[in-house]
Amino acid sequence: MLEALLGGLRLVATLDLRLWEIVGLSLAVSLSAVLFASLIGLPLGAAIAVGRFPGRQAVIVVLNALMGLPPVVVGLFVYLLLSRAGPLGALGLLFTPQAMVIAQTVLVLPIIAALARQAVEDAWREYEEQLRSLGVHGVRGALTVLWDIRFSLLTAVLAGLGRASAEVGAVMIVGGNIDGVTRVMTTTIALETSKGDLPLALGLGIVLIVIVLALNAAAQVIKEAAQRRYG
Repeated sequence: MLEALLGGLRLVATLDLRLWEIVGLSLAVSLSAVLFASLIGLPLGAAIAVGRFPGRQAVIVVLNALMGLPPVVVGLFVYLLLSRAGPLGALGLLFTPQAMVIAQTVLVLPIIAALARQAVEDAWREYEEQLRSLGVHGVRGALTVLWDIRFSLLTAVLAGLGRASAEVGAVMIVGGNIDGVTRVMTTTIALETSKGDLPLALGLGIVLIVIVLALNAAAQVIKEAAQRRYG
């Protein structure tokens, strides 16, 4: 075990090309998915938080339930959409990084939207009277609150990134785990562990943990700096 761990550290320290190519693809896929999910999920969550419409409570229940979507079900759904017999089969996206981005976006979107909705709703209770007195309501009100609590929403985005970066099932189904094409950190760790290649699996695991810790630390620093600046 110690020998495998040292081997993993050696791969990281010597900038092993295969390892860092996998890391690069993983980051590209996960960050792209979180970006798209945030662009959709943050405004959607804010709109649900501020809006008052029939069936709103049912929408909130469904949105919260979707936070626990099984990754393999999402992968199967996207696979059916992108397969040759599916409605988007003509695009030829199956078993490509783009397909993995789509699957992770679908998986992460409810998480970001639900957490954003709760954060905006809490802030709206505080600001509603003041904003309405200024004639700000509806979409403008939602966007105003969304912007005001933008640093607090880093938590929602990081939650989505954590889910995306740790995902295996969905990306395995739609990506196919093709070496040099769609093989990311999580699928490589699963594969190499089953093959007994522990140094590569441990090396990727170390990098994955360091990336997650670094992103969370950076977000915390940004949030604290913003709080000091804006009060």
